[in-house]
Amino acid sequence: MAKKSEAKITKKKKQQKTQPVKHETHAHGIVQRVATGVTNLDPLIEKGLVSKSINLVVGEAGSGKTIFAMQFLMEGLRKGESCIYITFEEKKEKLYEDMAEFGWDFEKYENSKNFTYLEYSPEQVKSLIEEGGGTVDQLITKKKVNRLVIDSITSFSLLYQDELSRKEAGLALFELINKWGCTAVLTSQAIAHRDEITSTSLEFEADSIILLYHTKQKGQRLRALEILKMRGTRHSNKTMELDINNHGLEVKPSKIVQLEF
Repeated sequence: MAKKSEAKITKKKKQQKTQPVKHETHAHGIVQRVATGVTNLDPLIEKGLVSKSINLVVGEAGSGKTIFAMQFLMEGLRKGESCIYITFEEKKEKLYEDMAEFGWDFEKYENSKNFTYLEYSPEQVKSLIEEGGGTVDQLITKKKVNRLVIDSITSFSLLYQDELSRKEAGLALFELINKWGCTAVLTSQAIAHRDEITSTSLEFEADSIILLYHTKQKGQRLRALEILKMRGTRHSNKTMELDINNHGLEVKPSKIVQLEF
């Protein structure tokens, strides 16, 4: 009997997985877009991320994942939107100090209640999923949150011993985010080799995957950005140079990078 019950549960999960996510559209059928705020990126992805989509930003250490995520949130805050940042690793004071170098005053938006900073342990997020959202669910509903960042999901995935458990937990997390109706950016740590950079159980479920590179070529470090996939979007297939300047990240579409691994 137990085996039959397990089979039914597995079948149900497979059926849930195949259900397409309904993204927000205008009355005339055009998909709504959410600007990333990253200089020169939005024109390459039809003016922004799909509204209410889940977007995975994958990169190795120093590639600019957290800057990307915070730039995405700052773009929303400047437009009067409500935003939440959930982290397992970043300390608030240090993060605010680092982001101030780009002229981003997150403390100001936190004081005005538009921005919420949450430092969770991976175990707390695991409990949150098991509870169906818990306090975060209430917070998102109360504040009518538009943009959500989880930085990063790598620590969370390490809680699970095997690939199946990680995938099931990831699917449960995605279902929660879809229920919340936010446009989400999730960062993920990757190792340098391209064949392994997307080796995450969530890659097939994410609406988009943006790869950030930080490679060494001819004795110098080089940053680059590649849009691996983005559902419902005509996007650039080039690997382009990525720069960090006084205003955050800037994509340089005219500078194509030939990566060597």
